[in-house]
Amino acid sequence: MGGRTGGRLPGPLRRARVFAGYLGLLGMLGLVAALLVTGAPRLANEFADDGLRHDVRDLPYQVRDLTFTANQDALQRPDAAAAADQLDRYREQLPGPLPGLVGQQWFAGRIGPKDLSVSGDAPSLRGNCPPELQLRGQAGIDRQLRMVEGRWPASRGGVEAAVSREAAGILGLRVGTLVELGGKGLAQGSVPVRIVGIYDPVDPAAPAWDAIRLAEVPCPGPTDGTTHRVALLTDLPGITAAGRVLGIGYDWRYRVDEERMTSADIPEVLAAIAATRRTPPERGLVLATGLDSGLNRFDDQLRAVRALLAVVQAGILATLLGLVVLAAGLAVQRRREEFTLLRARGAATTAIGARTLRETAVVLPFAVLAGWLLGRLAPGRPAGAEPLGVALVLLGSTLAIPLLAVLSQRRAGFVAQRRDLVRHRPSVRRLTAELFVLLLAVLGVLLLHRRGLSQAGGVDPYLVSVPVLLAVAAALVALRLVPWPLRQVGRIAARARTVVPFVGLARAGRGAPVTVGPLAVLVVAIATGVFTSVVTSTVAEARDRVTDQEIGADARITGSYSEQATADRLGALPGVAAVSPLAVEVGQPLRSTTPDLLGGRDLGQVQVLVVDGPSLARVLAESGVDADVPAGLTAPGPVDGPVPALVSPDVAEAVGAGAAGTGTVGAGAVTEVQGRRYAFRVDHVASGFPGVAVDARRFVVLPWQALPVPEFQPIRANQFLLAGEGFAPAELTATVDAAQREYLAKVLAQPVEQVRPQTAVAVDTWTAHRRSLERSGVNRLLSFTFGTGVAGATALALLAVGFAVLAEAPGRGRMLSRLRTMGLSGRQGRGLLVYELVPLLGVAVLTGGLVGVALPRLLGPALGLSGFTGGLPARIHLDPLLLVAVLLLVVVALVAALTVENVVNRRMRLGEVLRLGEEN
Repeated sequence: MGGRTGGRLPGPLRRARVFAGYLGLLGMLGLVAALLVTGAPRLANEFADDGLRHDVRDLPYQVRDLTFTANQDALQRPDAAAAADQLDRYREQLPGPLPGLVGQQWFAGRIGPKDLSVSGDAPSLRGNCPPELQLRGQAGIDRQLRMVEGRWPASRGGVEAAVSREAAGILGLRVGTLVELGGKGLAQGSVPVRIVGIYDPVDPAAPAWDAIRLAEVPCPGPTDGTTHRVALLTDLPGITAAGRVLGIGYDWRYRVDEERMTSADIPEVLAAIAATRRTPPERGLVLATGLDSGLNRFDDQLRAVRALLAVVQAGILATLLGLVVLAAGLAVQRRREEFTLLRARGAATTAIGARTLRETAVVLPFAVLAGWLLGRLAPGRPAGAEPLGVALVLLGSTLAIPLLAVLSQRRAGFVAQRRDLVRHRPSVRRLTAELFVLLLAVLGVLLLHRRGLSQAGGVDPYLVSVPVLLAVAAALVALRLVPWPLRQVGRIAARARTVVPFVGLARAGRGAPVTVGPLAVLVVAIATGVFTSVVTSTVAEARDRVTDQEIGADARITGSYSEQATADRLGALPGVAAVSPLAVEVGQPLRSTTPDLLGGRDLGQVQVLVVDGPSLARVLAESGVDADVPAGLTAPGPVDGPVPALVSPDVAEAVGAGAAGTGTVGAGAVTEVQGRRYAFRVDHVASGFPGVAVDARRFVVLPWQALPVPEFQPIRANQFLLAGEGFAPAELTATVDAAQREYLAKVLAQPVEQVRPQTAVAVDTWTAHRRSLERSGVNRLLSFTFGTGVAGATALALLAVGFAVLAEAPGRGRMLSRLRTMGLSGRQGRGLLVYELVPLLGVAVLTGGLVGVALPRLLGPALGLSGFTGGLPARIHLDPLLLVAVLLLVVVALVAALTVENVVNRRMRLGEVLRLGEEN
């Protein structure tokens, strides 16, 4: 047990140094386990918190902020200054933790723009489409602007206001301009407002300007183009004076600082918002916010991702635990003769356990502590169960060898057996345990289908361990089934001239108990990695389908109406290979068909998409979008009577064509496109179509070339799909913007530079849209989950192969020493290991791969993958590259196994065991 080496050291330290290899291996596993239970949850929390901040930061202020609204009658407080004094009091009365989360707050009194008529000196205030004006008094806003002309309002004898320089330039307002604001409805009076100043915001992006920014809005008349919504800023006395005539509304707005909030605060924040809705700080206040809805959506996705992360972590932790048990078993196996000798001298099993505990206690706790300290370096909040997890890792790694040593001595006999030549048969106790594991796995699948992985109360340890139980059960079943075919193959190999295949297959076919542990650990590791890879490719494939449908090409351009020649102008740009125009109309009426097309039963509203079938088919082919255009939409030439159309299942059911299939010939209806009615018949039914949002449920796609479009009322395109590579989005935007301005100027009979289309041009590329699906808050956590699963499972699978080699190393060494006397070469010895390991690896890869591929299908909706796909149902998708990766893993595992075997043989000096001389 160590002789006099290190005689000055205490006994446990001497023995720990002698068996430093096994203790170091256990210590490394304990360090990795402690690092995993400490660092992984911290990183997960960091990604979740960053995602929450990102999502909250991107919410519009109407949704993000907590805004109390009221009018002066509800509060019986006509003075705006008195209402502004309540800003701090209302915040302090919010339920916790909201008061501590509020970072900024504002008060404003507002009049208009709804129910407010506008007139005045400036020409822009007269005409068919005057601007929408709002009179606004916002406390403290004068400190966030600088006057460029005139002065800040000081309303005493009359109402004074200031306007931004941008708005003044557009509307032609100057210092001294008089604006008349008149009331509508109950407020019939009018208030003259004098412009006394023009300002520039100090920081135009500051949230104080959210409700004040200049905005472009459509005119009441659909052919009048657009106008602007402008805020006239006055002081609190001015808004009070105007409110006595026109009526006034008050806003107390509180912004939750996303930097102060973490994902752990979501339940408390939701409860506080719900309590505030029921009981506002003062009677008459109404809370307007969508923050709770946004947090609910984020929380649902976060629970789903955390459930997936828990499944992956359970697989990795189970693999680590198996490796710890294997490492401890190897240590105990190497010291079996020592423990037997101690028992023969009268030592009790508890004394053996205490002896080994003193050895592990001087090494393993420090390794676990080092892993915990390294894990603490990871950014993010610690998990609530971190101390418990580290304690369990500490106890498990420290007590593994002592417990196995005690158990082995309680079962040990004093008569040695040739374990390498005995075919082991399972005991009734062991078969019962295996059946129990199988039963737990089956019951877990049934419970998962009933309850799901993601639960409001947190993660259920049993449910997240179901994939591990399924992998272990599959490994146990494989161990019962595989030995027999291996023995049959071994009998065939016995007829061969070389002995290596026969001996290797014979050892693999005996199913020795020492291979049970490595095989089960290897199956769990491979199943975890394959499961993670399948889920990753499933989500990625679904997002590709979403992008294919919503973009429908390499790029999609949206804007206002323009002439048909715009498609030709786009096609002439560099990098553009094909262009297809679209006319998209939302909220169009749908009526049943009648003989004179003048009446019919109302069937609701639909989205109408008019496509040029032949050009669309070319764009789809050039873009590589996985979608087909039905023949009815690509047939050339106009059609007499109702045109063939593709409709959604809801529309098909409404018009009597059924909800699936190709519909019933003759069933159809009438809809409108740009003010003209067109009849159609159902030719094809589909739940989606390129250019239609995935959440659209009622849509009709009509073939442009088949419609009887009169020359005096042509259909104008407002969207374009294009295929190409290397095009410049800025050129596309400029081309379409110029075309739609030219068309609007022609309709309004005005100069091009004076018209403003209702819709600004937007270019959305396939790549940008696909990337946007990965920018939501939980996607970094989702990527972390996938990366952890694949990388961790791969590394641990290689370790499991190494343990499989080490477990059989002594028996294999004795066998090789005997076979060397019969002329076995070193190359044949390495071949023997290959023949012995290939069945083990093949069974593990096949079993683990089948379990990993089957898990997403077995768990089904319990995984909640549709929440990450952008709207389409998640279809299980197996990436062909996964097969290549698994085969590569097998090759790497064999190389690693041969390397470990070579190292072990050198340490055992097999060439000197029977005085064989140097190895061949």
